[in-house]
Amino acid sequence: MAGSEASAGLTKDERDAVKQRAKELREQAKAGKNRAAGEQAVREAIAALEPDDRALAEGLDRVIAEVAPDLVPKTYYGMPGYANAEGKIVVFIQPAKKFKTRYATIGFEDRAHLDDGDLWPVGFAVRTWTPAVEQAVTDLVRNAVA
Repeated sequence: MAGSEASAGLTKDERDAVKQRAKELREQAKAGKNRAAGEQAVREAIAALEPDDRALAEGLDRVIAEVAPDLVPKTYYGMPGYANAEGKIVVFIQPAKKFKTRYATIGFEDRAHLDDGDLWPVGFAVRTWTPAVEQAVTDLVRNAVA
């Protein structure tokens, strides 16, 4: 077991994400539920992404603004996310490059109203923002906040 980075605990990327989340929580506590502060944090998070991930995050941001304007932008472990009135994340995007995966993931937390029987998806792999992807994400977000 000794010698394996994963077996020793969190990886460097995971430790960095935890540190980022602690910083976000401190900043959010100072800002309260300030929409402008959240929008600024999400804009900065999107701007810092690699070009492919940035295009996906910008697409999600546009969809949220259009179909779920009541969701409040805020970062979530350094990733762009969108929260409900209680400040709880509903939807977020996990960029591919952040964790060195081959695709980004748009994820929905349990507050999203996507329930469909006893089994339903809450994470969606995305490689390219296309009109078809935009329509599918729009439908998901619309359902998530219904």
